[in-house]
Amino acid sequence: MELKRLRHLIALADERNFIRAAQRVHLSQSALSRSIQAAENEFGVRLFDRGTTDVSTTRAGEFVIERARKLLFDSRCLDRDMDLFRQKQIGELAFGSGPFPAATMLPRLIPELRQHHPEVRLRVEVNNWAYLTQHLRAEELDFFIADIRDLPAEKDLEIRRFTQQPGGFYVRAQHPLAGSKTITAAQIREYGIASVRLPQSIREQLARLLGIADPAQLPLALECDDVAILKRTVLWSDTVLAAIAAAVSDELQNSQLRAIQLRDAPVLYSEVGIVSLAGRSHSPFATLVIQRLKDIALELVVLE
Repeated sequence: MELKRLRHLIALADERNFIRAAQRVHLSQSALSRSIQAAENEFGVRLFDRGTTDVSTTRAGEFVIERARKLLFDSRCLDRDMDLFRQKQIGELAFGSGPFPAATMLPRLIPELRQHHPEVRLRVEVNNWAYLTQHLRAEELDFFIADIRDLPAEKDLEIRRFTQQPGGFYVRAQHPLAGSKTITAAQIREYGIASVRLPQSIREQLARLLGIADPAQLPLALECDDVAILKRTVLWSDTVLAAIAAAVSDELQNSQLRAIQLRDAPVLYSEVGIVSLAGRSHSPFATLVIQRLKDIALELVVLE
């Protein structure tokens, strides 16, 4: 079975329509129909049920499509690995980062890479884990680093934990709560909480603390995956920041921000890990970057 024909099968399974599938693989509808029929003849089973408008896979078709996807993925990996073998070092790297690793780890990593490996082109996507997972699966990223607690344990993802980064609640130095020893949930709610997209476990704990039955209704005053915007907002308003300590270390050291203790508050932390596609090998340069990220994660723990 040719890989080209497997691509035709996958296109039809995805599009569920001969016209759209033919456009996707740049064939005429009749040519695609002949390719599908040839595949069914070769396998000796019907792979698709043809309706008046939509096409659906049979049970045999689902079996074949699942394996076809794996074969095409392995084929792309082989092509990529051979490129790496010929080049010895990849000429570019695309990876992703969640908001907190971007604020704490990338400022150390990226300047080092540009200084010591100026020949390598870098592309870095900063976003939440859901966005990064989507683009990883589309093979637009080699890997990403993020909080991994909400990531689904699915067989196409390889998830490797790095470390925990502790966090807490922070306010500007002139905040009305800055000098308080005991702070209640009602006081926090009055001023509003700003944070990145929170893991479900933290949302549930905060909801219980604030007396909210549905975590989806958690009244975050500001939810933003740009940590710089979060910090600037908190420095210029009475909003309370929920963040990891490493993300605000400079502001704490120069007394711009202060940590506050919230009675019965959940333990805030980020569970940092690397996520890549299962079965996909990393280039030598990607391996170097992942190791450096591990080192930086450990260095941040020591500094805390």
